[in-house]
Amino acid sequence: MCAIQTVKCPHCRKETPLAGNPYRPFCSERCKMIDLGTWASEGYRIPGEKAPQHQDDDEDEG
Repeated sequence: MCAIQTVKCPHCRKETPLAGNPYRPFCSERCKMIDLGTWASEGYRIPGEKAPQHQDDDEDEG
């Protein structure tokens, strides 16, 4: 049975050890924080049609 020893960093694609890496699957804290920033700024999106907007504000007034 072969155990995975390294993985590619999702951000920079550098090979990084899986065991003993506190930032896994990233190679460093820098790559981890860049990825977090992309999530926070809504940089990752699934292509498709925009969801319809709800008119909840109009219902609360009545």
